[in-house]
Amino acid sequence: MEFHKLFLQSFLLLLVILHFTVSSSKDTITINQIIQDGNLLISSENNFALGFFSPGSSRYRYLGIWYHKVREQTVVWVANGNDPITGTSGVLSMDLYGNLILYSNHDQKVPVWSTNVSVDVTDTCVAQLLDTGNLILVHDTSKRVVWQSFDHLTDTVLPGMKLGFNRRTGMQHIMKSWRSADDPGTGNFSFQINPKGSPQAFLFVGTEYIWRGFTWPLKRYANASNVSFVNNDDEIYLAYYISDASLIARVKLYHSGLLKKLIWHEKDGKWKDFWSAPMSLCDPYGYCGTYGICNPHDHGLVFECDCLPGYEPRFPRDWNILKDASGGCVRKRLESTSVCGHGEGFVEVAHVKVPDTSAAVWVSMNMSPKDCEEECRRNCSCSAYASIEIARKGTGCLTWYGELMDTVNNKEEGYDIHVRVDAVELAEMAQKSNNFLKRKDMLAILVVSGVSAWLVIIILAYLWLKKRKRVRSKWNKRWLDTNSKAYYKGTLVENEVEGSTSHPDIAFFNLRTILAASNNFSPDNKLGQGGFGVVYKGKLSNGKEVAVKRLSNNSAQGTEEFKNEVMLTAKLQHKNLVKLVGCCIQGEEPILVYEYLPNKSLDSFIFDETRRLVLDWQKRFDIIVGIARGLLYIHRDSRLGIIHRDLKASNILLDEEMNPKISDFGLARIFKSNQIQEKTNRIAGTFGYMPPEYAVFGKFSTKSDVFSFEIILLEIITGKKNNSFCQEDSYLSMTGEIWHLWREGRALEIVGSSLKESCSPNEVLRCIQIGLLCVQENVLIRPTMSAVVLMLNGETTLPTPKQPAFIFRKSNNISNPSAERDGFLSVDEETITEVVCR
Repeated sequence: MEFHKLFLQSFLLLLVILHFTVSSSKDTITINQIIQDGNLLISSENNFALGFFSPGSSRYRYLGIWYHKVREQTVVWVANGNDPITGTSGVLSMDLYGNLILYSNHDQKVPVWSTNVSVDVTDTCVAQLLDTGNLILVHDTSKRVVWQSFDHLTDTVLPGMKLGFNRRTGMQHIMKSWRSADDPGTGNFSFQINPKGSPQAFLFVGTEYIWRGFTWPLKRYANASNVSFVNNDDEIYLAYYISDASLIARVKLYHSGLLKKLIWHEKDGKWKDFWSAPMSLCDPYGYCGTYGICNPHDHGLVFECDCLPGYEPRFPRDWNILKDASGGCVRKRLESTSVCGHGEGFVEVAHVKVPDTSAAVWVSMNMSPKDCEEECRRNCSCSAYASIEIARKGTGCLTWYGELMDTVNNKEEGYDIHVRVDAVELAEMAQKSNNFLKRKDMLAILVVSGVSAWLVIIILAYLWLKKRKRVRSKWNKRWLDTNSKAYYKGTLVENEVEGSTSHPDIAFFNLRTILAASNNFSPDNKLGQGGFGVVYKGKLSNGKEVAVKRLSNNSAQGTEEFKNEVMLTAKLQHKNLVKLVGCCIQGEEPILVYEYLPNKSLDSFIFDETRRLVLDWQKRFDIIVGIARGLLYIHRDSRLGIIHRDLKASNILLDEEMNPKISDFGLARIFKSNQIQEKTNRIAGTFGYMPPEYAVFGKFSTKSDVFSFEIILLEIITGKKNNSFCQEDSYLSMTGEIWHLWREGRALEIVGSSLKESCSPNEVLRCIQIGLLCVQENVLIRPTMSAVVLMLNGETTLPTPKQPAFIFRKSNNISNPSAERDGFLSVDEETITEVVCR
C-alpha cells in the first residue's frame, strides 16, 4: 500500500509541474491525448513545448521539444530518436527513483527511453521545461539538477547549450545529425570538440574528419560577450548566447552533413541562414594534403592549392596536371640530413587558418614572439610556431610538431604562422626580398636573364607540346573506348576545345567543389531530369548560382555526348545560348556546370494550365524570335557552324526576364560551310521534332533544326504538344491539323485560349505561315534560319507553303499496329541516342 501511495504522489506532482491539462484521476498521458487535448508541457514564457510528434512523412512517434511560438514546427531535441514508438499510443511517467520514463503503450511494460538517474527513494524529483528549451529534473529538497536535456544533444545547439565534454564526469556534448528528415535516429554526421593539443571542433562522417571548425583562440570572438569558451580541469566547452531576447536562433547539423546557424524571420514565416559550413572550396579537411595551403579565393583557372615555404608537391604530375593535391607536399631537399642546427630559420605565412592543432602545444600563455621562436628552434621536431594574442591573457606561444595539415588562407580572421625551413630556402627567400635592381650592372643582368628566360620558355613549351600530343592521343582513345563509369579515373583531362588543359571561359571543377555547391546532390536542389541525367541547383563559394548537370550511370547518353557538349558549348557565346561555366570529371560521373536560369524550361510554361497565363502573345513572340536568333548564330555566325539535332521545348531555358536560351548540345554536330547534307547510321533526337529525311534515312542538315524550330513555334502558339495527338483525333500530328485549317482559312482556331485576347491576328497568322514553310516535305525549299529571322521581322514577303511532312490524317481502319509505330504515334519525349535506320 505504501509503495502505490508513494508512486501516485510522485506522478501527480509531476503532472502539476508539467502543466498537463488532465484530471488527477489519470495516471498516464497518451499520444492521442497530447495531440487532441493540447496536453503539452509548455515553458512559462511559451517559448518551447514538450510533446509527441511525427517528423515529415514518418509513421513513428517521438517525444521531443520544439519552438512553441514558431509557426513552422521546428524540433530541437528528441528523447527516443533511436527507439521510435510504433503504435498509436505512448506513456510518459515518472518512477520512484526520479526517472522520466517513456513507454510504448499503456501497460507500462516496454520502456523505450529513460533519463536513467537514481535519487534517494525517500525524496522526489520534479520536471521543468525552462524558457531556454532545457528540460530538467530537479531534486525537490536540494534543488540540484540531476538530469537535463542540454547534456544530451541531438542535431541542434540552442543558446546556452555546451558543445564539449566534462572531464570530471566523462560526459560528452556532441551534436549528432538525424538519419534523414523523417528519421531522428542518430545519423552519420557529428560535430564535436577535440581536446588534443589546442582545442578545436571537427565535423565527422563516421570516424573521419570532413571539416575543421574553430581552433581556440577564436579571433572572431576574442572580445565578444555572447560567446563563451571554457577550458579548465573540470570541463572544456563552447557555448553561445543571444543578447536580444526577441531573436530566435539555433545551430543545426543536417543529415546531409551541412552545419548551419539559422535565425527565425517572423515576417517571412521561415528560417534564414546566418552562416553555413562546409561551403568554401577549401573547407574539406586536408584539401591540399600535408604541408599544403589552400586559397579559397583562387578557383576556376587558378589552382587553389600551394605548398608551404620550403616544400614542393609530392606528386608533381597529379598536382600540376590533374589538379589533385591530396598527396600533399614534401621538403624540397629530401637529401638534406636535417633541418635542425644547420643555419635553418622561419618564414612567415600571414593570415591563415592555422594548421590542425591536434599535435600542437601551448608553450606559454605569456611569451614574446622572439622567445616563442627560440623555443621552437631549440626543438628539432618543431615544424612551425605562432605567436598569438589571447584576450585578457597576453601573447601565447603555440608550436607544432610533425606534419602541418589543413592550412587555409583567411585574410579576415587568420593568424600569422612561421614555418621552419632549411638554410637554402631561407637564403632564397632573402634573395627574393632584396632590392637587387639597385645593384651595379643591373641592366646587363636583366638582359641576360630575360634572354635566358625566353630560351627556357621556348624549350619547355616545345617539350610540353610534344608531351601533350602523346597524352592527348592516349586520352582520346580512352575517352572513346571506355564506358562512362571509368573513362576518366586517374586520366589527364584534355580540354578538346583549345587543345589544352585550360580554357579562358571554362573552369575544371574539383568534385568536392561540386558536392559543396549542390549540398551533396540534395534532392531539395533538384531542378529536373532529362536524357543526360539529373540537373541540380548549386551555389559556388563565390556566391554564383549554377545548374549542375550530372550524367547518370543508366543514361542513354555517354562519353561522346559529354565530350561533344564541352567541345562545342565552350566556343559558343550568344545571349540566346546557355553558357557553360565549367565541368568536372572526377568521381564516377562526368558533370557539366551551367549558368543558372531560374525559370527553367519553356515546356514548363506553355504546357501548364496555370503557368501559361504568364506568357502573353508579345512575350511568346519575343521567345520565338530569340530562339530563331540563337539558331541563326550556331548555323551561320559562330566559328564552327553547328547543327543542334535535339531542339525541343524542354531544351529551351528561360532566364529571369523570360529570355530564351538554347541548351543541351550533347547531340550537336559541326557542319562545314560548304557542306549541304550529311548522313548517319546513328539517329539521335526526339520523335515528334525530327524531320522525315532524318528520322527515316538518317540524313541531316541545318534544315533539320529549321523543322524542329517550326514544331516549337507552333507549340508556343497552340499550347499543345506536337506528339500529344492520339488515334481518336482527326489528325495524328499537330502539323497535319494546322495544315488542314490553313487550307480552309481557319488557322486562327488553333490559337490557345490563353492568347486569344492578347494576340495580334495578323502576327499570329504570319508566324503560322512561317511555321508551315519550315516543315515542308521538300528539304530544299524550306527557308534557312537567316530567312526565318527576316520573315519574323516582317522584312520579306512570305511565299505560299507546300505540303508539310508527317501530316498523318487518321484512317478509319488501321489494321497494322506496326504501321502506326512507323507513323511515329509515340508520345515519348525522351531524347533518343541510337535508332537503326531502315
